[in-house]
Amino acid sequence: MTMNPTELKGALEAIIYAADEPATLEQIVNAVGEEKHIVRAALDEMIATYAAEDRGIEIRAVAGGYKFYTKPQHHDVVRRFIKSLRPPLRLTMPALETLAVISYRQPVTGPEIQEIRGVNVSGVIKTLLEKRLITTAGRKAVLGRPILYRTSKEFLMRFGLSDLDELPSLKEFEQLARAALGADEGIAPSEPESEITAESLDAGPARAIPPTEPDQSAQPSPVDSSNSTESETEQAEEKARAESASSKY
Repeated sequence: MTMNPTELKGALEAIIYAADEPATLEQIVNAVGEEKHIVRAALDEMIATYAAEDRGIEIRAVAGGYKFYTKPQHHDVVRRFIKSLRPPLRLTMPALETLAVISYRQPVTGPEIQEIRGVNVSGVIKTLLEKRLITTAGRKAVLGRPILYRTSKEFLMRFGLSDLDELPSLKEFEQLARAALGADEGIAPSEPESEITAESLDAGPARAIPPTEPDQSAQPSPVDSSNSTESETEQAEEKARAESASSKY
């Protein structure tokens, strides 16, 4: 098979566009039936052409192959477009905190999340599953075989991430969440149940510290009050008996 340069570039464009994964040079050469150096030269020309400022997409050489990508300067408008195709999400702060734990500790079990946050998270996990932000990842090989949870493809799409390696630092996570979920409108009002820190996630599950009990040392317990009353009654009876005995003499 012999193609002129225009036909070859058209074929290369179609192959790269149709490929789910980066198309390797060997795969492309086998498909078009041309010499490797001819295909490589055509690819280099196409990469230079798509790099022009008036193009919204480009061809990148990644992971040993070639793939189409949107240009960085158009990421904001593309993200807004993708978000407009799906109904907006509203997450409470407890849900956002739980999502952060799962994102940075995945795969993670419900009990492990609960130890980090210090509160029951079964309801929040159910909400995140319903919103398809997380998914199950099998069961952990420990007693009880609890379910493991991880983030989903929907999570990556909502947050505009190619993969989990692009996760920001914990300090940047809330800002990214507000941008991905529609600024302040995406965060449903709720009182935070706990505070998540980078140290708590890095150090592993931490046991929740119980709230400080109010000081009751100055207030007598019901048992103390009862004992005090009984003591006063006995003293009064003893005094009355003493007075009665003295009056006989």
